Amino acid sequence: MKVEIIATKDGSHSLFREDLNETYHSTHGAEAESRYVFMKMGLDYLRENNLPIRILEVGFGTGLNALLALEYQLNHKVKIEYHTLEPFPLSAEIYEQLNYTDTIQFEGSKAAFSKLHSSSDNEEQRFGTDFLFTKYYQKLEDFNSNSPFTVIFFDAFAPSKQADMWTIEQLQHVYNLTDTNGVFTTYCAQGQFKRNLKAVGYETEELPGPPGKKEMTRGRKII
Repeated sequence: MKVEIIATKDGSHSLFREDLNETYHSTHGAEAESRYVFMKMGLDYLRENNLPIRILEVGFGTGLNALLALEYQLNHKVKIEYHTLEPFPLSAEIYEQLNYTDTIQFEGSKAAFSKLHSSSDNEEQRFGTDFLFTKYYQKLEDFNSNSPFTVIFFDAFAPSKQADMWTIEQLQHVYNLTDTNGVFTTYCAQGQFKRNLKAVGYETEELPGPPGKKEMTRGRKII
């Protein structure tokens, strides 16, 4: 898998994956997109509704969302459990060049970013007292959990590039992993995807999108 580091409009790095002809983040701003789609529309929603923060991320990728969630935990003094799936992890040669800790700065942020990437499969890592992190080197369809998640960070490549990640079957699997009153948040606003999200049981919301994008989608599991 060949990837190339690129700079997005807010100065933060993303990656371009040659085989898919696709970037890992919006070229309008990788960090800005992640802060808005996942921190604001995901974690802020949980805090505002007094829900625990138990994350399942579909697509660890560059580690940007995880680093932002760790920063979020430190800033808001909340407890976070972060679980993430990544069947195709980046090499140290790539992730050590990413510039996220130039702007996402807290004590030990560079060491933490490296630790997030180098974590072993299915091994719980503790960052401070209130951020627990586990990475699984497996595909979504192979993942199961005895405990549901209050928020799903769905950060797969776009449906036009990775259609198998956005099927009814995959979304039903994710719905089953979502806790009651939990949410599913993603940058995607494709019509068929939103119909699929409703079909598996989520109540969907069309929200204003991050920079450069008109809309994004959030699903809520209301029973």
